[in-house]
This record gives sequence, structure tokens and C-alpha cells, in this order.
Amino acid sequence: MKRIFLLSFFILFGIPESFSQKITFKDVEPIFAAKCVACHRPGDAAPFSLITYQDISKKLTTIKKVVASGYMPPWQADNHYRQFANDRSLTDSEKQRILSWIDDKASKGNYSDKSDATKQALLGVTAYNRKPDLTLKIDSSFIIEGDNKERFVVFKIPFESDQLRHIEAIELYSNNKKVVHHINYGFYDVADPLVDIRSGDWAINTTDDSESSTKLRQHTDFKRKMAYYTGWIPGTSVESYPKDFGWILPKRGVVLLTAHYSPSAVDESSIVGVNLFFRKDNVKREVKAISLGSGGIGERDINPPLFLLPNDVSRHTLQVQTREDQSVMFVWPHMHFLGKEFYAYAVTPQKDTIKLVHIPKWDFRWQELYKVKQLIKVPKGSVIHLDCTYDNTADNPFNPNNPPQTVVSYGDMNSKNEMMTLLMIYSAYQEGDENLVLDQ
Repeated sequence: MKRIFLLSFFILFGIPESFSQKITFKDVEPIFAAKCVACHRPGDAAPFSLITYQDISKKLTTIKKVVASGYMPPWQADNHYRQFANDRSLTDSEKQRILSWIDDKASKGNYSDKSDATKQALLGVTAYNRKPDLTLKIDSSFIIEGDNKERFVVFKIPFESDQLRHIEAIELYSNNKKVVHHINYGFYDVADPLVDIRSGDWAINTTDDSESSTKLRQHTDFKRKMAYYTGWIPGTSVESYPKDFGWILPKRGVVLLTAHYSPSAVDESSIVGVNLFFRKDNVKREVKAISLGSGGIGERDINPPLFLLPNDVSRHTLQVQTREDQSVMFVWPHMHFLGKEFYAYAVTPQKDTIKLVHIPKWDFRWQELYKVKQLIKVPKGSVIHLDCTYDNTADNPFNPNNPPQTVVSYGDMNSKNEMMTLLMIYSAYQEGDENLVLDQ
């Protein structure tokens, strides 16, 4: 009778945790892989790796604290406004599984050390799901002097191949991401064989913002056509495209990496470049990038201009009309330390509103190239709206000026200036694009 009662209880109410199978590392490892290791790996922005069981077992107290509080993994986008494919926030179930595993003595179970070694080898190179097909990087370390000055450095990396390369994904290569404020990279086609792509300085270093754009124009004075343009900011993960989408790396050309280095009190070594992943098939849908606001289209139309007075919280807007039907796959909002809130949305000619991204509590430390779950159709003639709030008061804990100072935004800017920028990565719209689901 007792056995019958227990069986009936389990059927009605489920098996209690004490009777359930013990949680082992095999159960939680996919969560760490999906939500943590993009930053917690060698050479990346995080201070320690979380790739292997050994890595994680050394940090259990810290992991429990930051997971329980919601501090990690960082995710700033408002998921009620729009959800994204690369969302690295933990679900309630994932959070509880990790905490239960730690509370139950973090059992390794029968997880293979060989699997750990394989992951360590791969993720020491890339955060993508395979090794890069091509890495373009500078030849030797660039030394950032420990003089507490920001630097803008333009690196020129030539490349040549016997064929066009169709690109399915790209990521920043760096041995020391903690010193990088942000970095942009442009790929240029230099088809003219009379142009020596290997000539000229390999880097231009300046701490004077006003000179950097002039030197860049002089430095790139050769016949060229831009093939693609994108970049990296702290927190950004791999930029990858769905099947048939991508861009084409020319046979011959240069990559120009414009690196903005943060101030450092000690000498630091930096090697930067890009990891490229080739498509097995040809690109059928060209991917493009467009930048709106500071440093891009509509910079002079920000209203009111980004002239931020001390001890003031101010709101600034921008409207830019689209010139083609777009299928948007990534949105990349960008502000600096005075940013407080970021909205981006589109209004169609029919007055429908398309939500793009909302960052309710801006934090410069945690940014992302947000990948949509399904392609977003933005019809031709739609107006992209940026609606951003800035906090230039002493109440802003990230304010770089104490006491607050007047801050402007125009042209080349350091981190103590401000930015109000939205980069969109998209392709020309085709019928049915809005039904295309993007992978995580």
C-alpha cells in the first residue's frame, strides 16, 4: 500500500529534487558556452576564462554571486521592446540550474577532459563555432605607452589572394581587448596592380583627435573601393549572416583598422586584426552597413546638437529617411559615458512603428551588436528615429568629469566627448524576408 501511495504521489506532483538525477557539469556546460565564453576566454575583455570545467570550478563563489544577483551575464537591451537572437541573459531555468549545480558541490560527472581540451584550443582562437579561414593582423605588437593618454591609431593590413572570398562571419582579433575603447575596420578593393598595397607606414599614432581624420585621409590616398565596413565595441560578439547572405572580400586590397585605445597607466601591448570565416557557397544577398548620427549620416541634424551642459539631463533626437527597402539583421547603438537611455525605431510611410532597440539603462561597459530573431523589413521612405537621453550630472557614476564639464560631440571624438550613433547592418529587401529566422 505504501508503494502504491508513493507512486501515485510522484505521478500527481512530480519527482522531488532529492529523487531527481544529480546535476553535473554536462548539464550546465552548454549554458556557459552559449552565454559566457564569448567574453570569458583568453585575450578577451573578461578577466578570466570560463571555457573548461577547471576554469569554472575555480570561480564558483564568484559565479554564484553574480548569477544570483543578475549582474552576469550582462545584457542591456529591453527584451519587452524587442527580443534578439544573441540574447546572452539567463532564463530563470538556466539561472536555477547553475545555482543548483553549485549548491550541490558542482559535480563534474563523467564529462570528458578531452572535450575540455578541444574547447580550449578552439576558443583560444575564436568565439565563433569553428576556426577562422583567414586572420589578417598587424605583424608585431603595438605598444601603448602608460601615460594615461587616449590614442587613435590607424593600422593598414594588406591582403592578396587568387580568388574572391565569400564571407559568412567576422570578428575582431586581439590579444588584449581591455585596452581597446572601440575599433572600426574597412575592407578596400585595390585592383590597380600599379598601387603598392604594402607601401607606407603600417600605423599612424596620434593623441590629437583633430588630426586623426586628416592623417587617415592622407594615409589612404590610393585608388580604392570599399568592400565592407564594420567594427567592434566592448561586449560585441561575432558578426555572422544567415545562409546566402554575406559580403565579398576582393582578391587584392587592404584592411584599415582605426583603433581607439583607452588611457593606460602602464605600458600595454596590443595586436589587432580580424578573423574571417568563408562561405562554402557563394554570397547571393549582399550585406551592407549604414551609420546614423554621430560620425555618420545626419550628424548635423541631431536636435538639439550634442552640446551637453554641466549638471543637466538632456534629450536629443534624430530622424533619417531610408532610401531603399531594407531587411535589417543587426542594430548597433552607441553612446559614451554620459548616455542614459537609447531608443531606436522606424516609422513607415503608412505610419506604422517598427521597434528596433531600446537600452533603458545605458552602460558603456556592456554593449552589443544586436542580432534580430527575424529579419526586419524597413520599407523605403520610412523614417529612422533615434531618441536618446544623456546625464551630465554628478549623480551619473560614470561621468568622466568631476565636477561635470561641458561636453560636445562632433568629428573625431575621445571617450570624454559623446556619441549618438546607430549602425544598421542590412540587405536589400526581398519578398518574404520578414519570415527568415536568424540563428543564435
